[in-house]
Amino acid sequence: MTGTEGAEPEFDKLIAFIQAHRGVDFRGYKKASLRRRIIRRMEEVRAESFAAYNALLEAHPQEFAVLLDTVLINVTSFFRDAEAWEALRREIVPRIVERHRAGGQTIRIWSAGCATGQEPYSLAMLFAEAMGGAEALFQTAKIYATDLDEEALQSARHASYTAAEVETVPPGLLERYFDVSGDRYVVRRDLRRCVIFGRHNIIHDAPIGHADLILCRNLLIYLETETQDLVLPRLHYALRDGAFLCLGKAETQLARSRLFEAVDLKHRVFRKVMQDWTRTPGGSLGFVPTASTGATPSRRARLQEAIIDGVDIAYLAVDLDGRLSFANPAAKRMLEVGEADVGRPFQDLSVSYRPAELRGRIEEAHSLGRTVRLEHQEFHRAAGEPMRLSIDVTPIFGQDGRPFSTLLAFTDSTRAYLLGRELQAVQEGLETHIEELQSSNEELETTNEELQSTREELETTNEELQSANEELETMNEELRSINEELEVANEELRRQSEEAGEFRRYADAVLRSMAAGVVVLDRELRVLSWNRWSENAWGLRADEVAGQEFLILDIGLPVLQLRRDLHRVLAAELPQHGTELSALDRRGRQIRIRVRILPLLREGQTPGGLVLFMEDVTEAARHEDYVRQLGRIVGQSLNEVYFLDPDSFRFTLVNRGAEKKLGYSLTQLQQLPITDLMPGVPAEAFRTLVAPLLAEEKQEVVFETVLSATGGRTYPAEICLQYFAEEEPPMLLAIVHDTTERQRLLEAS
Repeated sequence: MTGTEGAEPEFDKLIAFIQAHRGVDFRGYKKASLRRRIIRRMEEVRAESFAAYNALLEAHPQEFAVLLDTVLINVTSFFRDAEAWEALRREIVPRIVERHRAGGQTIRIWSAGCATGQEPYSLAMLFAEAMGGAEALFQTAKIYATDLDEEALQSARHASYTAAEVETVPPGLLERYFDVSGDRYVVRRDLRRCVIFGRHNIIHDAPIGHADLILCRNLLIYLETETQDLVLPRLHYALRDGAFLCLGKAETQLARSRLFEAVDLKHRVFRKVMQDWTRTPGGSLGFVPTASTGATPSRRARLQEAIIDGVDIAYLAVDLDGRLSFANPAAKRMLEVGEADVGRPFQDLSVSYRPAELRGRIEEAHSLGRTVRLEHQEFHRAAGEPMRLSIDVTPIFGQDGRPFSTLLAFTDSTRAYLLGRELQAVQEGLETHIEELQSSNEELETTNEELQSTREELETTNEELQSANEELETMNEELRSINEELEVANEELRRQSEEAGEFRRYADAVLRSMAAGVVVLDRELRVLSWNRWSENAWGLRADEVAGQEFLILDIGLPVLQLRRDLHRVLAAELPQHGTELSALDRRGRQIRIRVRILPLLREGQTPGGLVLFMEDVTEAARHEDYVRQLGRIVGQSLNEVYFLDPDSFRFTLVNRGAEKKLGYSLTQLQQLPITDLMPGVPAEAFRTLVAPLLAEEKQEVVFETVLSATGGRTYPAEICLQYFAEEEPPMLLAIVHDTTERQRLLEAS
């Protein structure tokens, strides 16, 4: 696992992803420490890069909890660092309680970075002991506990801890403030309600104000120096005057801060320092000059003249008319102003614009009513080295409060300028070294805290492993028993799998062997099953149509004509539906398809899909057409065709030629047996004649007779009888030929 210390887009993207999905803002945290903790977790899950770990978080959101626990180092315990807690109990808690009793204000305590709640509950126990119990604490104090990790806060609110986690709680406090629930210890409700948990970012969120005590232990060491400088004033603001701040033993920031003073430096307990500044409306510190005693105006004037003549500061005075009215000896030497220049307009003098333009500054000073200062202006003299001048332009007011002149003071600041530059360079170098040393120190402190956390984690892990080893030994026996049961279940599953496979192969074989198409659709009319007949008929394989919408398939069957019927059966409006369609098979052959639409019923009454049963009825349709055509021809034929009941020999159906020849309608003939139309042929004799035919001993019986028609007409006829026993009902067919012409030919010959 490698990375660079420069820009790392994948790392920055990972941090942004964590903030977007868990709301944890890591801005202000030490990037090196943050990066090291994340890489440690990446090594545990074997993620090769920040991008790979980002993808892991997207796929497994439960990883966020483990990551945040690693990054935020949620290692805590009750009364951690016992000496520091003893100092709080002995020195700080009594002061806070006493101040509360004297002033009556509610005690407010803030535990920042509370993790899983051991620290605020430890505070609650300390104050409850000092105030006479949890009920008294609830009436007079509020303990606020905040953290970035929402899951840690949820655990803190439940206030349920293992026996190992409460080992550092003194036995008396454990008995008074905890209940035992199974193998866990739960903080009692009367103490639990004194603590208010909430999610809070100490860097960006507003601090919890008016606090008497803030515990911010081992949190600042994870922040950048600039962020620490931002957080400390927030903590200062959050405290009441004279209130206390307690840091971790690895944190030394307040040793350099003017906002706090040490109460117990060894245990990192500090007190807020008041910042009582009295400022003028302009932002400067004001003063009240004292009047000089025993000085007369004349002596004062002589004193002032002596001072002005003796100083190295060059003074010029310009009156309200813009004329030079005064120049001291230093001005004559430094600015080369002579006696002839006094009384001249100031704008005519070179000093008015060199080393800086001063006329506008004079107007500015009068308009503002205060001194205008120009720092380190570069000034080149005719003879000599360049120098730096600081210029003060001050309006002079009389006793009546009105301005009457302007005083210009020119101070040689060359040396100060050069020393300032050197000092600035040295200071920048020192600041760089200090920052590097501070960064190294904080890195060491952070590493020390992480090592301590790791040691505590390892101790906890070792205890858990010992407990887990005992549990594993117990579970080993259980697993042996479960393994035997699993072997039996595995054999049963194997048998069921073989049966299911055999059934699947059997169903596939049935579908393949069917001489018809079977298509199964889901409720969205997508293809679920497509048998071999359908592949051969429409030229599409099953894997090509699986999951496709049936109504958009490009096959020779006009599927869109089935849309309405498909939806009606799917909506249970029809139990099933059948129709015939003209289609083209994959060879382009015109065929006739009979389609039956059946609902796919499972457990409920609502169809889970549809089953389409498609049958090629082309030949059957042709046969039916042929039969209908044959029937039409026979029905229209002039030859007489009788259909007789084989038991009573009554007419059941005759063609049009028979009706015309006999002169009877079908209705009239259906009332008569054929023997009534054969005079001279007894019924018994006719029955005897056709008996071999009805017994299927003969295929046909042919005989000649005389038939009688309406109007007393008779005509000779040859009758051919055939018996169709397989028809339902069985039928006796008589084909009759009029032999009148045949007999005439015989007689003529």
